[in-house]
Amino acid sequence: MRYLALLYGDENVVSSDQEQQELMTAYVAFGEEGDKAGVLTGVGEALQPSSTATTVRVRDGETVTTDGPFAETKEQLGGFYLFECDNLDQAIEWAAKVPAAKDGSVEVRPIMEFDQ
Repeated sequence: MRYLALLYGDENVVSSDQEQQELMTAYVAFGEEGDKAGVLTGVGEALQPSSTATTVRVRDGETVTTDGPFAETKEQLGGFYLFECDNLDQAIEWAAKVPAAKDGSVEVRPIMEFDQ
């Protein structure tokens, strides 16, 4: 079953160069471990800051755009991974290994599968 792991954190926290390097090293190690285990489907990306977001809504047939994310929060969506796991428990185990889980949060959601 496929699961989407949404990575949330406070993008306003400023890290030192050393902390940023350590974090990148942790993400590379996580990616390698996930690839080796066959859990990562090759899909995973970091996102630009939430200040670059545009929220789109259609109201009464009109497209309305708003700069920024949908809601104000302490933690912003910063990236995602797509997992292929046997069950939710396994997906949670992998989400706990994502570096973002240490200081932020990782939301795990099953992907809805439709019959073709």
